[in-house]
Amino acid sequence: MSATRDLELRRSPLDSIHRGLGAKMTAFAGYDLPLHYPGGIVAEHLHTRRAAALFDVSHMGQFALRGPARAAALESLVPADIAGLEPGAMRYTVLTDENGGIVDDLIAANVGPYLFLVVNAARKAEIAAHVAAALPAGCRIEELADRAMVALQGPAAAAILSRIVPGADSLAFMTAAPFVVDGVRLAVMRSGYTGEDGFELSIPGEDAERVVRALLEAPGAAPAGLGARDSLRLEAGFCLSGQDIGPDTTPVEAGLGWTIPRRRRAEGGFPGAGVVRAQLASGPPRRRVGIAPQERAPARAGAELRAPGGAPIGAVTSGGFGPSVGAPVAMGYVRAEAARPGAPVAAVVRGRPRPALIARLPFVPHRHTGRRGDRSDG
Repeated sequence: MSATRDLELRRSPLDSIHRGLGAKMTAFAGYDLPLHYPGGIVAEHLHTRRAAALFDVSHMGQFALRGPARAAALESLVPADIAGLEPGAMRYTVLTDENGGIVDDLIAANVGPYLFLVVNAARKAEIAAHVAAALPAGCRIEELADRAMVALQGPAAAAILSRIVPGADSLAFMTAAPFVVDGVRLAVMRSGYTGEDGFELSIPGEDAERVVRALLEAPGAAPAGLGARDSLRLEAGFCLSGQDIGPDTTPVEAGLGWTIPRRRRAEGGFPGAGVVRAQLASGPPRRRVGIAPQERAPARAGAELRAPGGAPIGAVTSGGFGPSVGAPVAMGYVRAEAARPGAPVAAVVRGRPRPALIARLPFVPHRHTGRRGDRSDG
């Protein structure tokens, strides 16, 4: 790494752990983060599915939305039911624009005195400004910049976490609670972005290294990097903001209509509500689908999708090799009439149309424990 690049990139509070474990570092969203460790991406991916892996997600934006009208203020920007969010409950939602497009996605949790928001790393300053511009007098949004965040994901996550955070394993999916362990104040959320059971922990930055070292000492725990996090979320059918969702896609096109409850569908009151409600009633012009290439060559983002006769019908937005599936997997958008699972398509890879099938999402069944809420995470 050059000295110039090193100065330009922010470091996680866990940076010394990553380097000590021999991580291959990469630039992501303005941070220097582990892409993978010496065992490699595939090994980390499979270990997550089999046991549990710890991911550093300290680059994510953590914010507190405060004020007496905070729920109504956030509801003016998203189609979710924020007013009905019970204490300790979490909700996945999207910020929409006046055309019904997705500005970004986020998690909102009701932690009592404020709403805790977790937003994507690449645009956290812009999202904070977007929310702040809509707040009435008496409300404010503030970044919790002194906190780290890690995600412990996999079927062994609950057993591992309960060793150092007793009681955390009693949380239901998409709920959050505060814990104090050895004087460290933790916010623990049962959520994640792998399709596996798991937890996300918000930790004071000065205590993060101590907590993470304790977690990694547990049998079955191993570190994992951004590469495995991406392949896991793709197999789970989760969207990557700026790639699978964005201003040119509506929540209905993206298959996120389930995030819009009956009350918000009826009342509207969020940006682009007219467009979104019309698509909910009559169907969108295109849909996000899974794509299963029938050859070994992965169909990457940007690959054109064609009907059997050769007519363009859409494009891949995410694609790669699915280690759990043992084959290439992808997802993207096709015209609504072409979105039938099992339908043959061609994905143009390296200039050549290659056979593929429209597939149901997810490619790997979700294994969230204590299902309660309406989504998996960030």
